[in-house]
Amino acid sequence: MDIGQLIASRNASAILTCDVGQTMRDAIAILAERRIGALPVMQSGQVAGIFSERDVIYCMAQQGPSCLDRPVREVMTAPAITVDRSEKVDAALSLMTRRRIRHLPVVEDGALIGFVSIGDLVKSRFDEVQQEAQDMRSYIQTA
Repeated sequence: MDIGQLIASRNASAILTCDVGQTMRDAIAILAERRIGALPVMQSGQVAGIFSERDVIYCMAQQGPSCLDRPVREVMTAPAITVDRSEKVDAALSLMTRRRIRHLPVVEDGALIGFVSIGDLVKSRFDEVQQEAQDMRSYIQTA
C-alpha cells in the first residue's frame, strides 16, 4: 500500500496547521484542544516545518515558560521531512524510524495534501498483515 491510498478518503483542507508567525502558546492550545502531537507549520502555502510536543519540551527545558510567546518559526523542527503520495507505507515507516520522527506531511507540487502519523502507518500495516493471515487461513481450508 502507498501513502496515497491511505490518505485517499481524507479531506486535505481539514488538516490542522499553524503559521510560522503564530506563538507557541497558540500552537500548544491547538495541540491540547485537539489532543494531537504535531502540526505542520505553513509559510506562504508551503510546509516550512513541524511543530510538535518535543519542540515544546526542548524549548521549555532550555528557556522556561517565557518561550511560550516566541513564534513557532523559532522552535519548530525544520526543514520538514516530507513524503509524496507514491511513497510505500513500509518505506515511510522505515524513514520515520531512521529519523526518529512521528509525523510526516504528504506533499504534492509543494502543496500539503495529507499528514500521517506513525500510528496511522502501523495501523495500516497491521490491517494488511491481518488480511494476509485471513487469506492464508481461507486458502488452507479450501485446499
